Amino acid sequence: MNEHAKVNDYAAVVEQATLKLERLLPGPAERVWSYLTDSDLRRKWLASGPMDLTVDGPMELVWRNDELTDPPGSRPEGFGEEHRMQSRVTEIDPPRKLAFAWGGGEVSFMLEPKGGDVLLTVIHKRISDRANMVKIGAGWHAHLDILKARLEAIAPKPFWDHWSHLRDDYEAMIPA
Repeated sequence: MNEHAKVNDYAAVVEQATLKLERLLPGPAERVWSYLTDSDLRRKWLASGPMDLTVDGPMELVWRNDELTDPPGSRPEGFGEEHRMQSRVTEIDPPRKLAFAWGGGEVSFMLEPKGGDVLLTVIHKRISDRANMVKIGAGWHAHLDILKARLEAIAPKPFWDHWSHLRDDYEAMIPA
């Protein structure tokens, strides 16, 4: 990491039903962009699936969180081996911004060069309720930690164990 101040890894509730997370990642922006848009690279930290990189273009995210880290850790009850979500791109400005629908909400990724690094800002809007804010906050946090590890070529923490620990943190942090 360079001279820029360390960003807080935890999500912040920036308005009702909205979480914001930031990560300072090794650049350049085009490299980070490829990890957002290329299915083979995205599956290494989040979810695979085709993405039509046009506004209103269809996309699918296919989560296989057991495959993100070796070992994967202990999968909590209520989660399966695979989860799929059909979606569509709502905004695209390579390599600066990508946004897509997420259920009744929207997720956006903004990339801002900071010297040789890139500040990635993730904003997840219109989260249905507090319980989902806790799960989603822990989820984005854990997935972004894996992305950072992949970009730094270091081994990430076991996904499920890390997510479970973060879920407890977010349970204490997210207002009732």
